[in-house]
Amino acid sequence: MAKQRFFITGTDTDAGKTYVSVGMLKAAARQGLRTMGVKPISAGAEMVDGKLCNDDALQIQAAGSVALRYEQVNPIVFEPAIAPHIAAAKENKLVTVSRLEGFVRGTLLTPHDFSIVEGAGGWRVPLNDRELLSDLAKRLELPVIVVVNMRLGCLNHAFLTMEAIRRDGLPIAGWIANGGQHDMPFYEENLATLNNMISAPLLGSLSWHQDDLTAEQEFDQLFSNLNS
Repeated sequence: MAKQRFFITGTDTDAGKTYVSVGMLKAAARQGLRTMGVKPISAGAEMVDGKLCNDDALQIQAAGSVALRYEQVNPIVFEPAIAPHIAAAKENKLVTVSRLEGFVRGTLLTPHDFSIVEGAGGWRVPLNDRELLSDLAKRLELPVIVVVNMRLGCLNHAFLTMEAIRRDGLPIAGWIANGGQHDMPFYEENLATLNNMISAPLLGSLSWHQDDLTAEQEFDQLFSNLNS
């Protein structure tokens, strides 16, 4: 079976990328696949057992069925929850696409069947004065899954994100409507608009809940749609 690898991005920060990444990794594992996730760069972390760790990266590490060291999952981590390029500048560090690419490709050499590389924020996040995180996705040449944060303003964010990804020459494997924590007026109508105007397939519409069984069912269906 050929390896399945995807890059996960969102329409903005807190769109639900990690929720989706974790859910997909677990769904793939339930199908008997060896799974792992990578979050190349993160900002917003605290000390855990003497090591600076990002909570999203810890969730991704725990969700994968392939055992990875934290440094393999999240090689670049900054403590303040601010834009990564600003966090790097404040520490007099330079984060480059080539460096991140090396880290990710090294981790992806680990035997696996299904992997996810999760971005930070939205598609056009700066890494330094010249490069964007989307440049890493272009280097990796992975199909992209877009998480749409279903709230007021998401139509514009979703359409612009899709346009940017296609302009960068990457295939869009599909998009996911994430209900998130926000109640969106006329949710169904907005969902229909997105579905009609986005040419990539809608993989699933996720509700926001604490019911683990329902979450599993939603992600099992999403994973099935991704492979149909």
